[in-house]
Amino acid sequence: MKKIILLLFLFNASFLFAQKEISGTVTDNSGAALPGVNIVEKGTFNGVSTDSNGAYRIKIKEGAILIFSYVGFSNLERIADSAILNVVLSLDGGQVLQEVQIVGSRNTKRTVVNSAVPIDIISVKDVTTQSGKLEINELLQYVAPSFNANKQSGSDGADHVDPASLRGLGPDQTLVLINGKRRHQSSLINLFGTRGRGNTGTDLNAIPAASIKRIEILRDGAAAQYGSDAIAGVINIVLNDDVNELTGTVTYGAFNTNAKGDFPAGTANTDGNRLDQNGNGNSIGKNQSFDGGSVKVAANYGVAIGEKGGFANFTTEYINKNKTLRPGFDFRKGFGEAAIQGFNLFANMVIPISDKTEFYAFGGRNLRDTDAYAFTRGDGARVVESIYPGGYTPRITSNIIDNSMAAGFRTETAGGWKIDISNTFGKNLFHYYTKGTINASLEDASPTDFDAGGHSLSQNTTNFDISKNYDTVLSGLNLAFGAEFRTEKFNIFAGEEGSYATYDINRRPITDPQNQTIPSIPNPDYDAADPSSPMTLPRPGGSQGFPGYSPLNVVDRSRTNLSLYTDAELDITDAFLISGAVRFENYSDFGSTLNGKLAMRIKANKNINIRGSVSTGFRAPSLAQVYYNLRFTNFSSAGATEVLLSPNNSPVTKSFGIEKLNEEKAVNASLGFTANYGDFTATIDGYLINVKDRIVLTGYFDATPLGVGVDKAQFFVNGVDTKTTGLDVVLAWKKTINESKIGVTLVGNINDMKINKVKNGNLPAGAFFGERDKGFLLASAPNNKFGLNFNYNRKDFDAGLAFTRFSEVKLLDYQMDEDVADYGSFADQVKAATDTYGAKIVTDLTLGYKISKAAKITIGANNLLNVYPDQQDDWVEGGGYWDAVQMGFSGAYYYLRLGFNL
Repeated sequence: MKKIILLLFLFNASFLFAQKEISGTVTDNSGAALPGVNIVEKGTFNGVSTDSNGAYRIKIKEGAILIFSYVGFSNLERIADSAILNVVLSLDGGQVLQEVQIVGSRNTKRTVVNSAVPIDIISVKDVTTQSGKLEINELLQYVAPSFNANKQSGSDGADHVDPASLRGLGPDQTLVLINGKRRHQSSLINLFGTRGRGNTGTDLNAIPAASIKRIEILRDGAAAQYGSDAIAGVINIVLNDDVNELTGTVTYGAFNTNAKGDFPAGTANTDGNRLDQNGNGNSIGKNQSFDGGSVKVAANYGVAIGEKGGFANFTTEYINKNKTLRPGFDFRKGFGEAAIQGFNLFANMVIPISDKTEFYAFGGRNLRDTDAYAFTRGDGARVVESIYPGGYTPRITSNIIDNSMAAGFRTETAGGWKIDISNTFGKNLFHYYTKGTINASLEDASPTDFDAGGHSLSQNTTNFDISKNYDTVLSGLNLAFGAEFRTEKFNIFAGEEGSYATYDINRRPITDPQNQTIPSIPNPDYDAADPSSPMTLPRPGGSQGFPGYSPLNVVDRSRTNLSLYTDAELDITDAFLISGAVRFENYSDFGSTLNGKLAMRIKANKNINIRGSVSTGFRAPSLAQVYYNLRFTNFSSAGATEVLLSPNNSPVTKSFGIEKLNEEKAVNASLGFTANYGDFTATIDGYLINVKDRIVLTGYFDATPLGVGVDKAQFFVNGVDTKTTGLDVVLAWKKTINESKIGVTLVGNINDMKINKVKNGNLPAGAFFGERDKGFLLASAPNNKFGLNFNYNRKDFDAGLAFTRFSEVKLLDYQMDEDVADYGSFADQVKAATDTYGAKIVTDLTLGYKISKAAKITIGANNLLNVYPDQQDDWVEGGGYWDAVQMGFSGAYYYLRLGFNL
């Protein structure tokens, strides 16, 4: 041990002896102090921030370069060649074409502090170095007030892509941008018991955290500015532009398997009953204290191009996470989080062509192999004993590929007009493979894995944007307008025949049901006295766990969209800002829409701003919502049901009176204020969001009279109107005392969603959108979430402690599908079916130490106290002891990370 300490001392000695202290102040062009400016010794982790008076003090290596950065201002690099170094940051101090543009405003001179709408700026480097979260959704869940995401289990594709939302609205009602350009959505549509049921969304986890400089979250309706999907707000991901340094991390972590709860003897995935992952999903393996082991390796490197600010920045990331397995019932022995193995490659580039013109490009490729257990097949017609004695638990695996590429030119004319012409292409591919499964109608001749087909969504967007700032018009006027042309294409492609076909006793696909015989087994519940009781049970076709897409499911559909917009921001005085936007959109498949927005900001005094906005918005129905179709088996504790999800253009859909899908329409209003008193800042914003014609997935209708071979049918419909009111709160205090930096932040969201109207027409309300369906929709909008975060940094040591309180969530379980007579009344049935997940506080802890100038070790725990949901019920959607709620169901996660900076 003494030798190790001596080696560490010698390793650091050369740096320690060569250090000197630099101090100074940071101001803007007017001489006003800038608190919270980030100051970093280039090429190291060593950094500080300015205090409330704009002052700083830092110890650095002799001759080092300091980087000064502040949101809304140009970065500045200065050689630390004197003991006192005062600097002035300018909005116009850097290269003209690389000024910071904040989402929510097309004015490059606008900053977060003086914006008219609520914006969160999240430094990903800061968050990832003080957190053990592996994916972007997890990071945002704990740092953004109204962002919510859920890990799913037993939800097919949604086990692999976490549904996420802002302000309790749908995953597809938040627009995602990268470097200000529209990001393509996932081709996956959320089904079953997921949050965001019936919605598509953008897969944020396909973007490597190491490639991101910051994330801007606009918590305000912005469809008039950015188009469809921006009802709840906009998430803009700004990619890294660092040069001449190699940074990276290696992280290992695992989950505590000691689930908290009252589990009967023999419960799957408790001690003595842990599922053997090397078996058929029905055999017992060894006890484990930890599972879900994960390794994540990430690296980022940038090189300068030319001498006018050009760069090329590259990121690579590898993640390998094993399954977690938690207590489940006999019909769901594989309850837990999916396994993921993924590889990311991302790039961001700017090449100056002249002093006024530059070419830029960015994009990447994400590949993930995922693996999750489906519901257990214990006995009956779905089990072939010669292949799986005693039953089996099929696995749904998938290859998910996201490719994206954006390129364009930015220039500034002699008259001061900024012009941006770009093209962005993105495609998501979801390819399913079922493993550890069978096609029961093939009996003992069945393969045990199948190519089940899949789906893809591609999007190409061409943008023309132009803007100009007039400093001489009152206190400043910014005009912007532009056009966008977008094409989208949605495909479903078929799997191999055995994944979807039902075979006869001669092992030929059923094409003539009247003259072909399906293999069957004796009915163990046959009652000779009951004429309706069958003597035999037919063996079902298709791959168990996930039925493959058949040629009848194949889809190849596309559409185009043309949009025109204009917006303006006018500083009438230094204290009063007003802005407005108008956007026209025309879709080839459903028509046109016109939306507008008006916002204002008043500086009540030098410390307080009052702001507010009102806007209209819309969201076009996704191609997946219009054309997606599938036949699947829905499992509950009551048994299996064959279901047809019928596309919107199908005769089956029309026969039920379901109308053509149209856009969702919204009205947003917000009012809030910001306050800045020295070391303390606060933003409080209230909001009201009315959405008409929200697209939802119906419940199940009786489909037996149709004679299409299924029990139930369901559809996508413009089914409900909702009203959401809420409050976002961000309170922050930062203080530098001598060499110690202390930060305390409280982020919170209070939210209330109400379903104003269910538009079932003449259809039965319970089947159209019943109490259980309402429960899933409302659970996407938790009543509140609060996070209290403490951060401490002194020299080489830093620590973070976070408490996150998730509010109570209520869901209705499968008891709603039972006979009302079994409960006495409908009200009693609702009461019995209501599962209440009480409010819980999750504690995260992280401790970091720089072992050298270029290396840092961090240890920590997410959910340190191993808190679990308290509700336990075998009627839940996922088949485990808990539903998918915001706090998760995998317990404590412990990790160790090595960070390096060369």
